[in-house]
Amino acid sequence: MSRATRTDTQSPAPHAADSHDMIRVHGARVNNLKDVSIEIPKRRLTVFTGVSGSGKSSLVFGTIAAESQRMINETYSAFVQGFMPTLARPDVDVLEGLTTAIIVDQQRMGTDSRSTVGTATDANAMLRILFSRLGKPHIGSPQAFSFNVASVSGAGAVTLERAGRTVKERRSFSITGGMCPHCEGRGTVTDFDLSQLYDDSKSLSEGALTVPGYSVDGWYGRIFKGCGFFDPDKPIRKFTKRELHDLLHKEPTKIKVDGINLTYEGLIPKIQKSFLSKDKEALQPHIRAFVERAMTFTTCPECEGTRLSEAARSSRIGKTNIADACAMQISDLADWVRGLDEPSVAPLLATLGQTLDSFVEIGLGYLSLDRPAGTLSGGEAQRVKMVRHLGSALTDVTYVFDEPTIGLHPHDIRRMNDLLLRLRDKGNTVLVVEHKPETIAIADHVVDLGPGAGTGGGTVCFEGTVEGLRAGGTVTGRHFDDRVVLKDAVREPSGALQVRGATEHNLRDVDVDIPLGVLTVITGVAGSGKSSLIHGSVAGRDGVVTVDQSAIKGSRRSNPATYTGLLDPIRKAFAKANGVKPALFSANSEGACPTCNGAGVIYTDLAMMAGIATTCEECEGKRFQASVLEYHLGGRNIAEVLAMPVTEAHAFFTEGEARTPAAHKILTHLADVGLGYLSLGQPLTTLSGGERQRLKLATHMSEKGGVYVLDEPTSGLHLADVEQLLGLLDRLVDSGKSVVVIEHHQAVMAHADWIIDLGPGAGHDGGRVVFEGTPADLVAARSTLTGEHLAEYVGD
Repeated sequence: MSRATRTDTQSPAPHAADSHDMIRVHGARVNNLKDVSIEIPKRRLTVFTGVSGSGKSSLVFGTIAAESQRMINETYSAFVQGFMPTLARPDVDVLEGLTTAIIVDQQRMGTDSRSTVGTATDANAMLRILFSRLGKPHIGSPQAFSFNVASVSGAGAVTLERAGRTVKERRSFSITGGMCPHCEGRGTVTDFDLSQLYDDSKSLSEGALTVPGYSVDGWYGRIFKGCGFFDPDKPIRKFTKRELHDLLHKEPTKIKVDGINLTYEGLIPKIQKSFLSKDKEALQPHIRAFVERAMTFTTCPECEGTRLSEAARSSRIGKTNIADACAMQISDLADWVRGLDEPSVAPLLATLGQTLDSFVEIGLGYLSLDRPAGTLSGGEAQRVKMVRHLGSALTDVTYVFDEPTIGLHPHDIRRMNDLLLRLRDKGNTVLVVEHKPETIAIADHVVDLGPGAGTGGGTVCFEGTVEGLRAGGTVTGRHFDDRVVLKDAVREPSGALQVRGATEHNLRDVDVDIPLGVLTVITGVAGSGKSSLIHGSVAGRDGVVTVDQSAIKGSRRSNPATYTGLLDPIRKAFAKANGVKPALFSANSEGACPTCNGAGVIYTDLAMMAGIATTCEECEGKRFQASVLEYHLGGRNIAEVLAMPVTEAHAFFTEGEARTPAAHKILTHLADVGLGYLSLGQPLTTLSGGERQRLKLATHMSEKGGVYVLDEPTSGLHLADVEQLLGLLDRLVDSGKSVVVIEHHQAVMAHADWIIDLGPGAGHDGGRVVFEGTPADLVAARSTLTGEHLAEYVGD
């Protein structure tokens, strides 16, 4: 049978399916976007850049990724959708050519105290299977090695229907879990300082309880006064042992208070459930301060912090138990897994080895699987999420990254760039929101938004290649090749902050003097021990103000005015000028519009369909009662003041009737950190990562302290904003402060007076001071990875 052959030489016409090679966005108006219309090439690496607050996240996350996820959710049945988060359609006219979006963002991982790097990935699950198969002695199934599963056993009579008769049989059951019974799998136990829970010289009626939320006039106060287990009018120091036990430790008991059936429980178990079951970093600031004051967290004496039961720790492969394996540095654990030669579990060993190698490849080989997930930085959390995608067989999906280079040393950025290119080369569309020129440089396509931030942004200033961006006149293009030069002369220190014998985490008995009165930069590759040195040995000392990377807590009712404390002097100024109560000028208090309760919008829940937010017709979105808006200060009402940008409000509160020194001082700090464009009443939930960090920095600038410690203040900052940040750091130092910055950005290193470089590697390969001196000396020596990259940056 002969095969047909083609005799024509013309190439076949392109298939219709191959014509869909663009993601088309037309008329996007999410947040500050102004009818943005762009075309993004598929199966290419596209970088979105622009100043912080220009609309990058609104376009990439709020429009493209959000619509992709919403459409995928709509493919499920209405029943399944009822269990899923409801997503509203973004405000956009047309979105075409979307593919499945996988978002790899910087949201902190697992706030639960039992969540670790191992449980957040598949690594722990595979290790548990490995030990259940190969561990000697054999103690049970994989759940016998899980610190989230408690061991439970029981016995009793069960009733069965058999052959038309009802018979009773005795049955017993047993579940073998790996949870340490003493600390319940948390690795730490808590002790209470009772003097911080109550004032024993007072009675409950006099407000003896000092726990946040347990006031005598509140709901808990009514329960404690009406439970009948003790006299609420008797001072606590006169309680009998029984009464004190009932107050502090009584097990859940049904009671009736004011005709309402309730469950009474002792104070300590109640606090444990409401405060201690959550990650400390996720608590509100005043509650976190109470927890730190009232409770001491010590390593569990029974499991020695491993979270595992004695049985789970007794089963070993060779000389290693599962607790030892989880405590190993991941790069060492990968070597240990490769050394296991067991044909019966060969596929499992291969998969586990690939997962662990992905950690090393992505620059996280210095972590251990038992590291609590809540202690990871935003950049580390994002890279941990990347691990599960590196070995994925999926192609033709859209990966969306939010500044993947945050927290990375220039040495590690090259590694990250290689990973982004690998994902693209597998046939995926890669969208990256980024400020670092090293990552912008590898883009196939660049979208630059701006020209400014907030209301001054939201338009596409440039679309095209990196070379086109360089030649373009946009803010990003003009600053793309900016290089901070080394100082001709550095400041002389006025003293030194001594650190002796630091051994936190991977530090190796470090002795170092941090100079005072100058700008000091602590640098080194990710995992070299920078944060361990500063947060373990410097933060917390008297006079040290620390601005870390922990997320800002706030609901959609929170805004820059409430977060910074600016609203208090504004309310008092309005109240004084009009002779009324300050509470009237709060949308969360007496002045709130009664229809929307001060939210400005009415939320309508549509069950499994996306809820709808409509502007309140009563207050027209102004959030206040009409009568409150009749009160004026300097010719403006409270809603008009909250709609002002910082720069306008700064001038408004400087002179005339509205002159308010307390408000003026806070507004000066907000302008200093580059947030002059931000509206005072803009919800915190709409701020970008860079804006939130600078807002936090502004609040700390009013604190009294001689030493400021900043943890990567360039996170989320555009190249043009870094210049402004350097000016702010200089002003702080020139005003007599000492500034210590943990930083990877070469511009900040070059501008420093003194550099302390840790390394030479990460994890157990780091933890030593490898250089101390001026940036010029570091460049001249080129003795460390940082020195090599800084020399390359300044062009030496």
